[in-house]
Amino acid sequence: MSQPLNTEPKKTTLPGLPAGAADPCVHCGFCLPTCASYRVLASEMDSPRGRIHALRAIEAGELELDATVASHFDTCLGCYACVTACPSGVRYDQLIEATRPKLNNAKLRSSWQISFRQLLLQVLPYPRRLRALLQPLRLYAGTPVQALARCSGLTRLFGPGIEAMEQLLPSTLAADAFDDALPMVNPAIGPRRGRVALLLGCVQRCFDPTVNTATVSVLQANGFEVVLPPDQGCCGAVSHHQGEMELTRQLASSLVESMNSIEGELDAVLVAASGCGHTMKAYGEILDRNNGFRAPVLDVHEFLTDRGLSDSFCAQLKPIAKTVAMHDACHMIHGQGIQQQPRTLLASIPDLELRDPMEAGVCCGSAGIYNLVQPEEAAELGTIKADDLSNTGAALVASANIGCTLQLRRHLQGRQPVHHPMELLAASAGLHPLPSLEQAAVGTEVAREREDR
Repeated sequence: MSQPLNTEPKKTTLPGLPAGAADPCVHCGFCLPTCASYRVLASEMDSPRGRIHALRAIEAGELELDATVASHFDTCLGCYACVTACPSGVRYDQLIEATRPKLNNAKLRSSWQISFRQLLLQVLPYPRRLRALLQPLRLYAGTPVQALARCSGLTRLFGPGIEAMEQLLPSTLAADAFDDALPMVNPAIGPRRGRVALLLGCVQRCFDPTVNTATVSVLQANGFEVVLPPDQGCCGAVSHHQGEMELTRQLASSLVESMNSIEGELDAVLVAASGCGHTMKAYGEILDRNNGFRAPVLDVHEFLTDRGLSDSFCAQLKPIAKTVAMHDACHMIHGQGIQQQPRTLLASIPDLELRDPMEAGVCCGSAGIYNLVQPEEAAELGTIKADDLSNTGAALVASANIGCTLQLRRHLQGRQPVHHPMELLAASAGLHPLPSLEQAAVGTEVAREREDR
């Protein structure tokens, strides 16, 4: 006698999760106030605690990983603020990173969601492709046509993801955004203290190339030779954040090969974008071996703080009589444990006053491509963060991550210029002019006049 067919849908389990990673969770809720997605969605399923509960239920066969359940994991920004806040030491970062590859199943997302993510992953990690896309936009950015398109709501016709991309477009795309003008070898100025390689980044070299110019100038002025392999590509941070591990491993291996092609000794492989640094420091796990580099990967702030600014460089520093609000990128403060180092370096600038926002550890909503694939939630978080920074009364904002910088510039809407700490150091040393410093001074005076009225 034939057995009846089992028509019940097969439940999707999640093998391969880190053993015991969720065991310490006692559902205390300390993670909830720190969670960016919970803040804007106010749903237990969109919190670390709720997602851990769901993972346990899935592994026990009590819950199916369907499109609805997957959507609650997709709302996670991967900011890791919950890891910092957890009193029990739950490694939620390991849990979400192990879960993300499983969310790329075609059954769990719409065809548009899949296509849009694939488009982003085929463009953003490749500077040549990104530059080709940006080239015609040079005639559009910052023009009355762009202003009209935004005011009329025309950009909304292309969908929220495309609209969010357009909103992140800088008002001007400088010529050096389309060409890596820096030479391969940038010699130390004065007595040589060491030799380093520097990651240029993909989005950073296209959207904010002056960060790299300023970083190289500061390193040179502090006695470090800076080597820039011309064939260096993406670190894999964007794909890693999306759980696309095959692509991440390909990009990581290529970058390791590029950096290791440098002849001679290196003191460090430096990174000036915190999202890139967080991923590169995880190459040991991503590549299933040591990180592959012949030198340690360090954020430029931790490197310069450890080595110390040279006496000759400090003597160059001129006053910047400005207040600066420090924005802590999630993958710097929570992912790498770097918080004080940028502040220590900026404190070297005479007359510069640092201010911290009330909620320094809360995500701005950028989170890799989160602000493109979850634009509504990201926009709300961006507004909250922009208001928090503005409420400091600072004239400028310092951000050490390109994704955060673009997100903050969009939502600050010109209230405060946003610069990398390396740009401020270079400007103070007379190595790199920043026209917005004058603009900030004018804006501060206007604000004071309004208050006086």
